Amino acid sequence: MGYLSNRVDEASLQPGDHIYSWRSGYAYAHHGIYIGESRVIHFTRGRDQEIGTNTFLDTIISSSGPAPSTATCEICGNEPNSHGVIKSCLSCFLAGCPLYRFEYSTSLATFFVKIRGGTCSLAIADDPELVLHRANYLLENGFGCYHIFRNNCEDYAIYCKTGLLVKDRTAIGRSGQAISFIGPPVAAILSSPFRFLMSSPWGFALSTVGVYYASKYAADVGIRNDVVKVAVEDLAINVDVGLER
Repeated sequence: MGYLSNRVDEASLQPGDHIYSWRSGYAYAHHGIYIGESRVIHFTRGRDQEIGTNTFLDTIISSSGPAPSTATCEICGNEPNSHGVIKSCLSCFLAGCPLYRFEYSTSLATFFVKIRGGTCSLAIADDPELVLHRANYLLENGFGCYHIFRNNCEDYAIYCKTGLLVKDRTAIGRSGQAISFIGPPVAAILSSPFRFLMSSPWGFALSTVGVYYASKYAADVGIRNDVVKVAVEDLAINVDVGLER
């Protein structure tokens, strides 16, 4: 396992693996469940729309990524404008970017060494057969409306691996990537009252880093107390945004 993320090759993948690919110079990552035979099930608003903030940031981040194909994939039949929970070949999923595997049951030391969220979790993953069942069921029934902070591609993959769902659907979801987006600014704000007690900028910086790591830990699906185990067949009644194909 790498210290920042865990890059792997396709030959090492097993069905049920949670995989991801960094996009746009490590600005964000796209996540999915590997199901074998170079196929991936993943949740997306459509190619180059994974960010989903509905602001100018979508254009900036998307424009720095790999150029999307305008043709239907000859390997898997995936169309460029496909959205929701889809199945595609690994090549379409990666979009020309490197392949990484998300790690579960990670140690605290490893969890804190990895600066970016969205690479590992303290949570325990379920058996691959159950992971694949969830992924395929949601391929047929959907995973609700895409939302960058509450219901994104990482949330989908983590649910498939653990069956854990956040009870409060207005709260930040299971995504460590979402914490990486909002964590540093929030940490800086929360640490600002202490800046006058610090003798140097280094002290303030260390307090900000400390608050960020505390929030990263508290938000991990493996230890937070606002998640429940939900069977995939019962997911529709637990997702108030509604499931969509």
